[in-house]
Amino acid sequence: MPPQRNRLRELLATYLLPHRGLVSSLTLFLFSSIGLQLLNPQIMRGFIDAARSEISLEEVLRAGFLFLAIAVAQQILAIAARYVSERLAWTATNALREDLALHCLRLDMSFHNKRTPGEMIERVDGDVGHLANFFSQFIVRILGNLLLLAGVLAVLFSEDWRLGAALAVYAILTVVSLAMMRNTAVPAWDEAREASAGLFGFLEEHLSGTEDIRANGGQAHSMNLLYGHGGKRLRTERVAGLRNVRLWGTTGGLHVLGHIIALTGGYLLYTTDQMTVGTVLMVLWYTDILFRPLEQITRELEDFQRASASIGRVDHLRQTLSTIDVAPDRVTPDDTVAETGHGAEQIEAAVPLSVSFDGVKFGYDPEDPILKDLTLEIAPNRVVGLLGRTGSGKTTISRLLFRLYDVQEGSIRIGGKDVRHVVPRDLRQRVGIVTQNVQLFRGTVRENLTFFDDTVPDDHIQEVIHKMGLSDWFATMPEGLDTLLKGSGGGLSAGEAQLLVFTRVFLKDPGLVILDEASSRLDPATEARIEIAVEHLLEKRTGIIIAHRLTTVQRADEIVILEDGGIAEHGDRVALAADPDSRFSGLLKTGLSQVLS
Repeated sequence: MPPQRNRLRELLATYLLPHRGLVSSLTLFLFSSIGLQLLNPQIMRGFIDAARSEISLEEVLRAGFLFLAIAVAQQILAIAARYVSERLAWTATNALREDLALHCLRLDMSFHNKRTPGEMIERVDGDVGHLANFFSQFIVRILGNLLLLAGVLAVLFSEDWRLGAALAVYAILTVVSLAMMRNTAVPAWDEAREASAGLFGFLEEHLSGTEDIRANGGQAHSMNLLYGHGGKRLRTERVAGLRNVRLWGTTGGLHVLGHIIALTGGYLLYTTDQMTVGTVLMVLWYTDILFRPLEQITRELEDFQRASASIGRVDHLRQTLSTIDVAPDRVTPDDTVAETGHGAEQIEAAVPLSVSFDGVKFGYDPEDPILKDLTLEIAPNRVVGLLGRTGSGKTTISRLLFRLYDVQEGSIRIGGKDVRHVVPRDLRQRVGIVTQNVQLFRGTVRENLTFFDDTVPDDHIQEVIHKMGLSDWFATMPEGLDTLLKGSGGGLSAGEAQLLVFTRVFLKDPGLVILDEASSRLDPATEARIEIAVEHLLEKRTGIIIAHRLTTVQRADEIVILEDGGIAEHGDRVALAADPDSRFSGLLKTGLSQVLS
């Protein structure tokens, strides 16, 4: 079985089988509508032949009302089918969007570093949107229209086998012609969707950097790049559209051919008294009905060509695996709770955690390692100041502890557990990190502090807010914890946003806290407020402070200076400061920010 068919079967089984009731209802409505479409031309023939004969007016009116009732019933069924199909499409595609978004969140940073958020939006929403018709109606409509074709041909054969045979040959040639053209536009639509993803990625990147673009006078350059992306999308979609025109041109020619066959055959049979006027008109109507499923099949095949390109990209994304190895027996399907047994390990909660680097080697490019044979022991409840020039690996260490990447050699242990053997969610619950880049979400204060965890009591949240020095700010919130915050910290000062992130980490109650240059962008007055929060956050916890500011690193118990992928100096902060020959003492004399920037 071709891979494409396997992908289709898997998608249908995953996202349609849970909605058997909707699929059954849609099938019932569509097939009932098909039955009425076959019945109404018969009523119309009887009405016309009755009107031309000496039958009573009452019989003629009865036939007319029956014709009208069937037409109304057919429209009602069509509306019901449309409602059910739309509901099925949104339900199935939203489920797929949810799964894709969750899958992307589980992928490691090596995946996200190669793709822009705009490209991911196009994959999760744009490509999935093209599958709406495929999920809701494609198979049912294809089967239904094939049955309608068979029904029309059966009726025509029963009227006159010669006319039925001629139109049957016409239908077969039409279906074969359309089937041969089915995949003509798939590569073109694939390129068009890639161009669309590139455009969305460009827009996301440049809109988020609007201030920098304006400050550096880069508007004209950005517009030129935008024209390039827009032009590429126009060209690729125009090529795909022109290939679809071939399909529609063929369809139009076949439509005309069908009417020629029906008119010619009907005229010959009428002039030889083998058909009545009503029967000839019925044959013409059936020819129109015969073409409708052919036209509908054409439309479905056109949509399928677009969907095929999207299916390939969606499936490629679904099959993309994280380079961080998580053994299946260590996690549940939703990656939220550790299995008991089977080799799963959990880090002890509510205690300061030890940290151990044993012969760690790592580089974003394996051929160019940043850390080389790094060995470091941090005892529980100790605060370590991590210093080094830009590119020495300070932030890399925090990412490895959070297991955004895996080491290439050696091991990292937190609380005595190898991080590769710990359920990722458990690891990230026990390790808290605060960086200089604050990320807040559009939502309430409560949702931003608890990260949308509604099990955290409000009393506990307010207690932590007070402890972290946010009481004055919180008092200005008109709706308290239910006050809506704008995305990306809009409406908050830099200090308030940073304090919110400190509060968020405090609510996790981690055993290890990493401060990655958390106050490097704050002014001295704001940093003084942050220092109170830092003191509370590091209380009875192990801490790692990555900083350029002397005031922040002065609260550390130990100092580690990184250089050339290893440790150049490690010792007690007070002892190193008192040793005139130590590197740390030299930094204190020279000026920390100047030496390490």
